[in-house]
Amino acid sequence: MLLRVRVTLPDRPGTLGQVARTLGVSGADIVQVVVLERLGGRAVDDFTVVWPGAARVERLLAGLAAIPGVRVDGVWRAIGAPTTTGQDAELLAQVAANPADGLATLVDAVPGLLAADWAVAAVVPVDWASRTGGGGATVGHASWRAPVPLRLPEVTPLRGRSMTTPDGTHHAIAPFGRAGLVLVVARDRSETLSAAAFHSTEVDRLTQLVRACAVILGDRLDLVGAPPVTVNP
Repeated sequence: MLLRVRVTLPDRPGTLGQVARTLGVSGADIVQVVVLERLGGRAVDDFTVVWPGAARVERLLAGLAAIPGVRVDGVWRAIGAPTTTGQDAELLAQVAANPADGLATLVDAVPGLLAADWAVAAVVPVDWASRTGGGGATVGHASWRAPVPLRLPEVTPLRGRSMTTPDGTHHAIAPFGRAGLVLVVARDRSETLSAAAFHSTEVDRLTQLVRACAVILGDRLDLVGAPPVTVNP
């Protein structure tokens, strides 16, 4: 299976090589490395690896924990092949080519881009600020892996951000900037694996995608979640 492994490590020569060797010895085949952050002598890296399904992840975690200064922030299943920013452009091209299904295209594609489990386009009511916790969002479109029934976090349409709900589900939220529409992406809690929260660079990437789609789709977004019009015979 394909796994995403997030590691915080000292930003000094040799440490990345130690992590890579440990992953290899543990049985992981590295297919991609993405540097999320380098700050204050520390780095945060995402490794996408092919992991033998029968092997125990505890072996991998123990090997990484033995490297001085290394901390494992999360290990979780990744959907699809490793992604690059080039795929963001391809997604936007698909949205532009078929704007009638543009929102659905975005919602269905984003989980694969961000190694998430599911996504929904949610409509936040106009009076969200006066409601307790700012809740009351309704689903405009959900990806195929979204749970049923779906319980959304308390979202607001103001800014992109990440959050973790009490049940351990990690969310990234980005507003479209119109019609109270927001995109919510989630990594579910697992009994065997522990996903990392969405990093600020992932939230920024999601926010840029959503803003670009808002420009492409324009007034079509105002119709999301609108009640159907009944025509009397």
